[in-house]
Amino acid sequence: MKTYQEWQALRSSLVLPNQAYINGAFVAAQSGETFDCINPSDESLLAQVASCDAADVDLAVMAAQTSFRSGVWSEMAPGKRKRILQKWADLLEQHQDELALIDTLDMGKSISEMVNIDVPDSLDCLRWSAECIDKLYGEIAPTNSQNLALISREPLGVVAIITPWNYPLMMVMWKIAPALAAGNSIILKPSEKSPLSALRIAQLATQAGVPDGVFNVLPGFGYTAGKALALHHGVGTLAFTGSSRVAGMLMQYAGQSNMKRVWLEAGGKSPCLVFDDCKDIKAAAKGAATAIFTNQGEVCIACSRVYVHHSIKDAFMAELLLAAREYVPGDPLNPSTKMGPLVDKNQFEVVSGFIQSAIEEGAKLELGGVPEYQTGQGFFMSPTIFSEANHQMRFVQEEIFGPVLAVMSFDTEEEAVALANDSKYGLGAAIWTNDLSRAHRVSRRLESGMVWVNTWGDGDTTVPFGGVKASGNGRDKSWHALEKYTEIKNTWIRL
Repeated sequence: MKTYQEWQALRSSLVLPNQAYINGAFVAAQSGETFDCINPSDESLLAQVASCDAADVDLAVMAAQTSFRSGVWSEMAPGKRKRILQKWADLLEQHQDELALIDTLDMGKSISEMVNIDVPDSLDCLRWSAECIDKLYGEIAPTNSQNLALISREPLGVVAIITPWNYPLMMVMWKIAPALAAGNSIILKPSEKSPLSALRIAQLATQAGVPDGVFNVLPGFGYTAGKALALHHGVGTLAFTGSSRVAGMLMQYAGQSNMKRVWLEAGGKSPCLVFDDCKDIKAAAKGAATAIFTNQGEVCIACSRVYVHHSIKDAFMAELLLAAREYVPGDPLNPSTKMGPLVDKNQFEVVSGFIQSAIEEGAKLELGGVPEYQTGQGFFMSPTIFSEANHQMRFVQEEIFGPVLAVMSFDTEEEAVALANDSKYGLGAAIWTNDLSRAHRVSRRLESGMVWVNTWGDGDTTVPFGGVKASGNGRDKSWHALEKYTEIKNTWIRL
């Protein structure tokens, strides 16, 4: 890990990409329009980035369609495609400090998280997906002896991918790695709040040997570039990570156009259940703090609702407050910083509004509160914890995407499960218990795509990531991600 001074020195020499990447080259938006990319730590201007719209989408779709139909990538020998993606991973690793720094400057994530979590996870996802390419076999159906039925998997064609701002590199890689591994040509629209690392990795993809037109990047806004991609008849599949509200809009756009397949990883309001048989209350409290204050709470699987058995609530609260005080907002380029700023002023105001509403609705403020703000100081917010909350309060029901935690109590296992499931979301959940039977029993009853027992957020590329209910459909990572970027074909041959 570099020192703070070394990161500052690297920052001074950093060249940030700021144009769209179409057909293997950086180009300005057709309109000439740009938007400001702001460092949320000090509100300085990082870059003026090309603001793409429908005209740029048309160009990118044409490039992607041309590359796909030519077979230059889609029909490339699987072993060769694998070697190119492996070379790309090696290049990303060579530039890992640069990529870590870009995302820290762009969205405020601590540099230590980038170095220890985001970059290694991204590399693992790319390498794992590459290794799968020449191991994806077809099938032969068990028909009678007069026929032969072949079942094969083929790339879908042009895949549009829209990614969020909270994990700019990692969320991008979770989608583009399997999509490219399957042989598709893709158009990526990263969030306008953190588009810079996506542009850099596209440039490195070309350097690694990914053919022109196979990986295109369109920075821009959701209501311009994102909407145009969702409505475009040349796009066959759309993959999205972001809010449930936008996910619903994209489904409508797909229906209004060519009924393109839509894969959605949407919002979350994850519960954390702490039972009275939990033997290590301190570990549970630390886990609960990690689950809401990591990445400033800007995490889709953040456990923003904690339900603790009434008999241990006081002991748990004491340990939780101690653990939360370790998350002191500071300069994200300092390796010792555990919390950087929120991504922008709008998010700062949204989170502040939720805190204010919790106070007005009668929740008890245990730590933090509505932050003060002065222009130019950055969008920093301290960990905030409320107790005596209930499900009639807005901040308990809605996704906040900030470091705000609601703590409530329960008496029975049935009540805990009912409270946990009383949400429109179903992305993640955590259970703290030393009873193995209870762990299995409760896990089965939770309406959630992912459940962690005596931990939170653990996983690797081998396991699927995604949710149920308003948290979306489909899965990132694992074989299931590769499957969703392929089409099944049945070829029936009469002998």
